[in-house]
Amino acid sequence: MPDLSRLYKVGVVLSIDELPKKGGKPLRSCKVDVGDEIICVVTSAANVRDNSRIVVAPVGSSVLDGSGEEVEIKKTSVGGVMSEGMFCDSHMLGWKGGAQGVAATVPESFALGSQPPDEKPRPKGAGGNDGDGPPPADLPGLFEKKVKLSKEEKKKAAEERKARLKAKKAAKAAAPASDDTEEGSTG
Repeated sequence: MPDLSRLYKVGVVLSIDELPKKGGKPLRSCKVDVGDEIICVVTSAANVRDNSRIVVAPVGSSVLDGSGEEVEIKKTSVGGVMSEGMFCDSHMLGWKGGAQGVAATVPESFALGSQPPDEKPRPKGAGGNDGDGPPPADLPGLFEKKVKLSKEEKKKAAEERKARLKAKKAAKAAAPASDDTEEGSTG
């Protein structure tokens, strides 16, 4: 896969204007500062907010379309507004995680106009560490497989569950009876 991201830039959204909906997804016109200029980008990405730091593919850069073909970004009218670039998603940047159509955001520590990072930035403290490097190996994974129980262990667990439910039911049945006797003795 060719490295298309060398022309991509980090930009900050200065303002957002909702465009009249003409079928399909709602479009928004965004003024974006990419360091050396302010451009207009029309998008349908719902996660774009004022002051968001977002990766932008400006006019002259290329992106891969759905079939893997390289497409050059050109100044184009979208929803009746001239768009001078497009917001990149994680997939376009080759990052792990993130969804298609969701604009890739970066922390404020990335300078305007700079190239985006090679990997998706993680917030400090995410995954139980300070964000520098992989999570500690002693932490359990998010999707660990359940331990397989033997037939006897399953039977024992089911009996314990039944006993707990039976005790809970008995306690519940005894509670109203004791409330009735207390009410009767006070009157």
